[in-house]
Amino acid sequence: MIPLVDLKANWLPLEKEIKEGWDRVMDKTAFILGPEVKEFETEYAAYLGVKHCITVANGTDALELCVRAAGLGADDEVLVPANSFIATALAVIRAGCKVKFVDCDADHLIDVDSCVKQLSKKTMAIFPVHLFGQVAPMEKIGAFAKTHGLIVMEDAAQAQGAKQNGKVAGAIGVSAGTSFYPGKNLGAYGDGGAVTTNDEATAKKIRALRNYGSEVKYFHPEVGFNSRLDTLQAVVLRAKLKRLTEYNAQRRAAAERYHGLLKDFGDLKLPRAVPGNEHIWHIYAVQVAASRRDAVMKSMQDQGVGVGVHYPVPIHLQGAFAGHGHKAGAFPMAEKAAAEMISLPIFPEITAAQQEQVAAALKKALS
Repeated sequence: MIPLVDLKANWLPLEKEIKEGWDRVMDKTAFILGPEVKEFETEYAAYLGVKHCITVANGTDALELCVRAAGLGADDEVLVPANSFIATALAVIRAGCKVKFVDCDADHLIDVDSCVKQLSKKTMAIFPVHLFGQVAPMEKIGAFAKTHGLIVMEDAAQAQGAKQNGKVAGAIGVSAGTSFYPGKNLGAYGDGGAVTTNDEATAKKIRALRNYGSEVKYFHPEVGFNSRLDTLQAVVLRAKLKRLTEYNAQRRAAAERYHGLLKDFGDLKLPRAVPGNEHIWHIYAVQVAASRRDAVMKSMQDQGVGVGVHYPVPIHLQGAFAGHGHKAGAFPMAEKAAAEMISLPIFPEITAAQQEQVAAALKKALS
């Protein structure tokens, strides 16, 4: 069986280093906001080239705190792509704002033309998602946001180390939320997340909000949350951060190998790196005709290849957002992607032989 993501292959080379770090944490009994957390925050901020990294309990909290720190209110709308994981939209709702869905483009990234169509007098912010490992069209988004006075926040959970024309994901908007869920390019061994920003006021606000609204213990001038990264997870993230550039390079090499193996597979549509983007290939998703997609997936799984769909139901058609009144056809590009995509196994340790097996299974499934 070739898994969609092989976490064990990633763990084994790190086992000794991480266990030694965990022993240090146990000796100090500094389990919450311990020194390893601060060290990781400093190191990750330096990696992205931002002034501040504030770690939190998970990626959804990170996204919500971005919205809250922006000072958005109950009548304010935030533009969110319909083609993404639901966390981005839920974060906006949890922060007390309104979601305004927009469509994606042919590369599955937020479509600025759709943003223009969905704009209203209540629209105050835009939350592009750097999907599958590459940066959304931030130059177009920046110009659009400037014209209409919108706040730009980033969902960088799938783009740790990705760049666009030299600019790093997580360092472009006023703030960015990221996730350290185990399957991410930079993943912990449990939940975790962070907000990154160059804005001093935003950083100050989020540091308080993550810790019960407190900057000084037992003094709580505002309502906050309990959303802090465990020190044990910081040990894991520090070990992996040292290798993140290498991991991303290995993913790029794997994607190039897939490009070569799959280039002549008839009507199979392959993903691409958008010009100007340095893709880190969090996900390698191909597209087949919707009428065949599920049968192709089943055939591959029967042949021992782990495949998946990111994402089988667009957010606007999820039951959680039924109250928005969107019907099928509202965002055709997002719906087309949901019906056609198949995510193939990709992780830093995947071998050429494994990818050849994936390609052979896909070819057989298509035939």
